Amino acid sequence: MANQNDNFIDEVFDDLRRERLFRLFRRWGWVAGLVILGIVAGVVWREYSQARDQARAQAWGDAVLAAESSGDPAAIMGVDPQGAESRRILGAMIAASEWSDKGDDAAATDALRNVAGDAAAGTVLHDLAELKLVMLQGDAMDPAQRDEILSRLSHAGAPFELLALEQKAIALVGAGRPDDAVNLIRQIQQKDGTTEALRLRLSEMMIALGFEPEPSDNMPAG
Repeated sequence: MANQNDNFIDEVFDDLRRERLFRLFRRWGWVAGLVILGIVAGVVWREYSQARDQARAQAWGDAVLAAESSGDPAAIMGVDPQGAESRRILGAMIAASEWSDKGDDAAATDALRNVAGDAAAGTVLHDLAELKLVMLQGDAMDPAQRDEILSRLSHAGAPFELLALEQKAIALVGAGRPDDAVNLIRQIQQKDGTTEALRLRLSEMMIALGFEPEPSDNMPAG
């Protein structure tokens, strides 16, 4: 008898719980529906936005390639000039490289200076533009300006720290300070992140200065 009573009580409680849940669903079910609808709409919009951005990037890349094939670097900067700022800046960097390859250092310098002075460039592209300016102009750049740029670009953790230090070593060679250049080269070789290509260039620089590279330096056999 006690078991029957317990079963009856359990059934009553189950019915009450179901009735309560049904009331809650009738009252708040539309909220759950809106939440689900919002989640689905968000996923659909994200997929659409990614597809749209990818299509725009591909179209811009195709247009840049077409402009490159024209042989006029200025045409690259004319690709979607009112579009995304990052693409405009990148277009100017590509155009500068094209001008440099064609021997038009003046046009390349102007393009790089425009990028370096553009607030939309961001840290990485700004620093890259300044580093390319130093590499392009070399000894022709004002020594004080060159030193200021390289000191800023070579601080610990900077995006192009090692490349800027390499340019510092080159500047020391140009200033007639080979011993200081070699000391700096050896410091660079001890740093983490030094690539094989950079190690090879540094070792070749040491040999050109009349110094024997360290055994750890990655030099080709013979």
